[in-house]
Amino acid sequence: MENEQTFFDFAAYVGLTKHLGGVTATDELLELCHVREGKYVLDVGCGAGVTPCYIARRHGCRVVGVDINEGMIERSRERANRENVTDKVTFRVADAQDLPFDDDLFDAVITESVTAFPEDKQKAVKEYARVTKPGGYVGLNEGTWLKVPPPPEVVAWASQDLGASVKPLTSAEWVGLLEDAGLREIAVRTYEINTQDEARGILRRYGWGGMVRVVKRMLSLYARNPAYRRFVKAVREEGITPENLDEYFGYGTYVGRK
Repeated sequence: MENEQTFFDFAAYVGLTKHLGGVTATDELLELCHVREGKYVLDVGCGAGVTPCYIARRHGCRVVGVDINEGMIERSRERANRENVTDKVTFRVADAQDLPFDDDLFDAVITESVTAFPEDKQKAVKEYARVTKPGGYVGLNEGTWLKVPPPPEVVAWASQDLGASVKPLTSAEWVGLLEDAGLREIAVRTYEINTQDEARGILRRYGWGGMVRVVKRMLSLYARNPAYRRFVKAVREEGITPENLDEYFGYGTYVGRK
């Protein structure tokens, strides 16, 4: 747990968070959740605030972003200021399993590579449904086992790349969480992982200017923080992508209506 927390502290400092499928997956999630101008959207596990700011700019929505890491919320507020969307976007620290909002508040609640983290995933999804208006949508973009059981090298890659405590589910298991939260009209789309597309997706998500800021922060952190240097070394040593990754691991978009 200490190593995982250190990883997210590093990510918050450099201002870089990612999710599988990049902007393409975000657009699909928003489409399935019927996100458009005038809607009120909650992004659970918003990381550095990229998606909430994107939704505000592209769709003109009001958006709330929450994350359990205070450093991520600081980065999110900085981004909202840079992108001039502070009139539409707000951020606060919160736990996905205990959301600090009234019932039936949001038109859509979304998560991107977040619900794989909580120990009690069902509790988290029920929280998403609780704060969603009747007729609104809950949408998940989450890592998915395409074939089980996965071999050890694929499990090891997922733990290294996504986080040691991440527990991806099968498509049927993700759907089950939505159904058990009382959601209906479940839409499911699953995809294989393409590591080159994922890398290009990060660049598209942040842009050249954003990536320059991230790299500068990475270099600064690497120069002064021994723990970060150890982390980078471990990633280099363990980060070889298994040849059979796309056979077993991918991501899925799962959307249900309340």
